[in-house]
Amino acid sequence: MAWVHLIVAGLLEVVWAYSMKQSEGFTRVVPTAVTFVFMAASFGLLSIAMRSLPLGTAYMVWTGIGAVGAFAVGVLMLGEAFTPMRALAAALILGGILLMKFSH
Repeated sequence: MAWVHLIVAGLLEVVWAYSMKQSEGFTRVVPTAVTFVFMAASFGLLSIAMRSLPLGTAYMVWTGIGAVGAFAVGVLMLGEAFTPMRALAAALILGGILLMKFSH
């Protein structure tokens, strides 16, 4: 169950990162509120996952899901550049996540 909590926490990290971008420096009320609600939920689930997962594993997977997810959202929803180098960087992060998962 810890892995489910961790994956959901990582996905929520993507949501709050996107809403933070949409908040325009916390000047828009709704995206700002969404940011803080999803941030609290993400941290809460991460802390639950850390009850039984090692710190390094949990934190790396959480930030990795957030980083790769934010990259995908940036490309798909915000029109950010999808270049071979950026794709390779995301693939390397994903590879690191998988290695960390299978090493546990």
